[in-house]
Amino acid sequence: MTRLWVVLPAVAVVVLAVLGPVLAPRSAEAAVGIPFARPGASGVLGTDRLGRDVLSQVMYGGWGLLLLAAVIAVLVTALSGVLGTVAALRPRIGVVIERCTDFVILVPAVLGILLVLTSWPDAGIYGLVVVALLFGTPYCARVFTAAAAGVAASGYVESAQASGETLAHLVFREVIPNLREVLATQLGLRFVASVYLVSTASFLQLPTTLGATNWAVMIRENSSGTLLNPWSVLAPSLAIATVAVCVNLAVSAFGREDHP
Repeated sequence: MTRLWVVLPAVAVVVLAVLGPVLAPRSAEAAVGIPFARPGASGVLGTDRLGRDVLSQVMYGGWGLLLLAAVIAVLVTALSGVLGTVAALRPRIGVVIERCTDFVILVPAVLGILLVLTSWPDAGIYGLVVVALLFGTPYCARVFTAAAAGVAASGYVESAQASGETLAHLVFREVIPNLREVLATQLGLRFVASVYLVSTASFLQLPTTLGATNWAVMIRENSSGTLLNPWSVLAPSLAIATVAVCVNLAVSAFGREDHP
């Protein structure tokens, strides 16, 4: 029951972000007042730099960002789980994987975003996914390697290896099904990291196909009017922070083992 109460805020935030465009009181692009008007007749949270309703902008700006973050989280977790399991089952291959990932771990993700998306300007969302896989997989794969090592050394896996089962069978039938808790935890953590990554890329306006109506772009474009209407920047900032905190709490709740 305690875990349920911890998870509910994360579910509520995500549901509201997904249903935001339907529940928004006004169109995201409709001007309703003067630029940077304070909360009042023009809107509960005032207006942005173009006189648009901040509340409607916030409600429209979450679903695309969170959807992309969820896709990235699933891809990174899945790829990391496979690589980490292979590294645990085949130590020689594991050494190669570890050497290849050492360099990537040392390069900051923001630098990777700039390198890939500026040299590949038409990449859009696909370029951002490539960056996320390139810079998110190495660290996550090492977590799975450590978790899979114990499973790989267990009797039933050794028995399967001795009977001549293929590597694919060992990975997908013997080891990964026994890493459910690690998978759930890493999926949540990768989602939070992906939210920050997508937000950073949007703030830098690198993948132009993400659109102009999202929380990160709101922060960048409305920063000049922070003193006039602080909510034009605070509202999207709090939205991003709330998603990250709620999902982190949910992941921590499910990541804890049950003890008698």
